[in-house]
Amino acid sequence: MLEQLKPIICEYVEVEADDITLESRFIEDLHFNSYDFMSFLGEIEEQLDVAVDEQDVLELRTVGDAIRYLESLQNQ
Repeated sequence: MLEQLKPIICEYVEVEADDITLESRFIEDLHFNSYDFMSFLGEIEEQLDVAVDEQDVLELRTVGDAIRYLESLQNQ
């Protein structure tokens, strides 16, 4: 799923896809602001056909956190 998310992340922030890892932090490393992050999650919801909970996303700090969360939604 990391490879699937990289181009989407690059649509919202100026970062090279090769620099995105599971440990990349959305705010500190990738420089997302809150609006970009919520827009990014909205696009992910559409592409993966899942519904994220706004309270849950407050806990997502890294790309790896997001992947684990999205995979758990897909497995429900």
